Amino acid sequence: MDSGFIETDLARIAFLQSRGDGPAILLIHGNSSCKEVFGRQFAAAELGGYRLVAFDLPGHGASDDARAPERTYTFAGYAEAAEAVVTRLGLDRPVVFGWSLGGHIGLEMLGRGFAARGLMISGTPPVKADIESLMAGFNIDPSAENLTGKRDFSEADALAYATHTSAVDGRVDPHLLAMCRRTDGRAREVMFGSVAAGQALDEREIVATTKVPLAIVNGHDDAFIQPGYFGGLTYSSLWPRGVVRLKGAEHAPFLQRPQEFNALLAEFVAAA
Repeated sequence: MDSGFIETDLARIAFLQSRGDGPAILLIHGNSSCKEVFGRQFAAAELGGYRLVAFDLPGHGASDDARAPERTYTFAGYAEAAEAVVTRLGLDRPVVFGWSLGGHIGLEMLGRGFAARGLMISGTPPVKADIESLMAGFNIDPSAENLTGKRDFSEADALAYATHTSAVDGRVDPHLLAMCRRTDGRAREVMFGSVAAGQALDEREIVATTKVPLAIVNGHDDAFIQPGYFGGLTYSSLWPRGVVRLKGAEHAPFLQRPQEFNALLAEFVAAA
């Protein structure tokens, strides 16, 4: 793999890329995570011929914190950052895989007119940016603390969030936990607040109208999402497999069932 940094107006962004010479796959991580979460995709033989690119969102991982948090830590700001990575690395119409927050970023990119070969999302209910839609698509307990939008994490908060989002067999990779701790807390606060305030495109409309091939691969036991919600949406370009739910996987099927997930991703990229 090659690694480096890209200078953008939003922040300096860290990236990794494989040396495959096939079509590009852009991997976008979730809230309070990092590019290394995709290690099992970079190591997958079935994806070895593709050019895999992962990057740290502003305020995450080895990327710098945002110069203008209110602008950057939103779906639109993150989409702009992803598009800057695509431009600076010369990626030609990549397939985008977005996990959790990364899926919302991918949908925002499509709504902005980004030319992708395809978009796969995981743990990402396509919602409208209002509380009613968020409550319908996600498992949100009004009586519990909302770590997704909490600015300042305690050690217990970081462990709980990293465990719920990316644990494998109940154990969290130490690097992923460290990167959860490292995340700029303003990124959580601003992101969640901006969505609750309606500052994002209508993702339900995007999946109902886009001509870009769309794949959805969720963990069967993902506690963050309402699985029945996906069946009530209208899709214009959903792949033939429909909404896949991988058994034995939770919020991060690419981590928890990498063999099955990588086969699905390779199938989707080849078709796209």
